[in-house]
Amino acid sequence: MKTAFADSYRGRRVFLTGHTGFKGAWLSFWLVRLGAEVTGYALQPPTLPSLYDALELGSQMRSATADVRDRERLAAELRAAQPSVVFHLAAQAIVRTGYADPHSTFETNVMGTVNLLEAARACESVKAVVVVTSDKCYQNLENGHAFKESDPMGGRDPYSSSKGCAELVTEAYRESFFSADHGAGNQAGLASVRAGNVIGGGDWAADRIIPDCVRALSVGAPVEVRNPRAVRPWQHVLEPLSGYLWLAALLLREPQTYDGPWNFGPGETDGTRAVQWVVERFLEEWGTGSWTTPQPKQAALHEASLLNLDSSKARDCLGWRPVWDAARAVQQTAAWYREFHQSAGRGKASAGDDLRRLTSTQLEAYEADARSARVAWAASGVNRSGRRE
Repeated sequence: MKTAFADSYRGRRVFLTGHTGFKGAWLSFWLVRLGAEVTGYALQPPTLPSLYDALELGSQMRSATADVRDRERLAAELRAAQPSVVFHLAAQAIVRTGYADPHSTFETNVMGTVNLLEAARACESVKAVVVVTSDKCYQNLENGHAFKESDPMGGRDPYSSSKGCAELVTEAYRESFFSADHGAGNQAGLASVRAGNVIGGGDWAADRIIPDCVRALSVGAPVEVRNPRAVRPWQHVLEPLSGYLWLAALLLREPQTYDGPWNFGPGETDGTRAVQWVVERFLEEWGTGSWTTPQPKQAALHEASLLNLDSSKARDCLGWRPVWDAARAVQQTAAWYREFHQSAGRGKASAGDDLRRLTSTQLEAYEADARSARVAWAASGVNRSGRRE
């Protein structure tokens, strides 16, 4: 995986929206390590602290501070960057914020995607575009069905609906402007990607279970868990990012073969886990703490209680497979946050060095495990699709 990425990204110009967010910062860090010339486009980091600031990514890449709702600015920055690869991660990413501000959620997630695709199709240097949406884009009847890419879009809340809309926008642009068989026939490959619930060091967003754990444990308070029985497809942030990077590399080679929608979720044997399992495993890794379910102060906002992804298309067609199971994902995440809190008392400069070193170590461990997993799959007779030959 590492060699394939290095071959595809060394010296390549990449444009990344949402680079100051949690997933965007991890992806920026990885791309810089791979030797890419990265231009980021996003608002200021959405949290304090932020992974983007902790890793001092602003000194390692070009960064434009702007809003994806600003169509003219977005087009100008993308045109100036002249990238061959575009990753679109900028979004309003919190379900409960969608209830509080639905207008901004739809405007950012839907029209922001329109603005990005308009800019990309007008820029001749662009050869591959990956639009990141969410596993919540599907029409979820909560019957245990593992969603495939061909399942209908839906969403009972503004956030989920906005992600389904972004998928429909992407499909329309692909068929109308990026497909050799339709419309203008732009030869750039356009794909959308839907990941599970990602965890990892450096996420401080509100209303996410791992940041909630860290905030409570830092002050010695019990973790408040709203929906302990809710089931999600948990995975470390590096899992879907590896899929995005590999997909974009393949789009550069064969844009019309690898375009379309893709799921990147945890393995079938690891599957989905309840929120309670994640919290208790995190507390075990942290070494102390407890959790409680608070009494609701108002009518509960709807959040899906069951969500699962079928990633067999990515395994069969891309040769992508998850590397770390849920337990390893929680272990790596807890280790990152412990180091963050321990290094905070050693001074800002030292803390920055410690976190960059730790983040590099975890990324290197993931790459090494991915290489080992490929060797093990080959030795056991498992082919690229995950099936026995």
